[in-house]
Amino acid sequence: MIGKVSDATVRHQHSVLILSVLLAVGNAAATAFVPSLAQLLFLPLVVLALVLLVLGLLSLQNRPAYFEVQPQIPAFGTPAPAWRACLAACFLLPASAEVGALIPSSKQDNPWTTDSILDISWLLLIALLLAEAWRGYGVQLRPHGVQQSWILGSLTVPWEALPVAQTTLPAERAAALWLAYAEPELVRRRGIPWRRHALRTDNVDPRFLAAAIHHYVRHPDHRAAIGSHAEYQRLLAALPGRHGGNQPNGNL
Repeated sequence: MIGKVSDATVRHQHSVLILSVLLAVGNAAATAFVPSLAQLLFLPLVVLALVLLVLGLLSLQNRPAYFEVQPQIPAFGTPAPAWRACLAACFLLPASAEVGALIPSSKQDNPWTTDSILDISWLLLIALLLAEAWRGYGVQLRPHGVQQSWILGSLTVPWEALPVAQTTLPAERAAALWLAYAEPELVRRRGIPWRRHALRTDNVDPRFLAAAIHHYVRHPDHRAAIGSHAEYQRLLAALPGRHGGNQPNGNL
């Protein structure tokens, strides 16, 4: 059930985020200019925020064992996680009341209090989470290597930088997939990478990701076809315990 709800949230995550921003803007305006309306909106928005929080926390357990085929890049990318959109919307709704409260205080002679600075810092963090959710950053397998991006930077690991020998498979619910580099000088970093020696697995089965990466390390002749639907079906058929096809909730 949670898997289906998470998949639906991912498919409509832009709509979820747009609606959340519109509600937040309306709540901020009501708090600043129509306090009586803000009072009426308070309870429904609190309930909505709690529902999004619960859904976001539950969807953290959803680690689908599949890639999204992205022929325009070309790449196989991990699906966008539902929890980012849910938690971004959850945090945005109560924060909108703080924004509305700041508007009247900004007309005072000394609006920059400690509380207002903390509120603005909190809003900046929420803005980063919104941008992350909107862009759907994650891990991509590309013909030249593995790339992990997030809002502040990226990590690019060429296939040649990874060891051919199979490393120990990660735990089923591992928080990250740790990488060993055979040629660390080939690894490229831009900005502030999420990690320097690990790939995030908050939106993919870590064992599935590890098996797919190891497959292309051992089969360089298949890398050029990454990003095509035919290659994706061939990859699924080649992985241990897989029999082809897009299985959103499958396991290795």
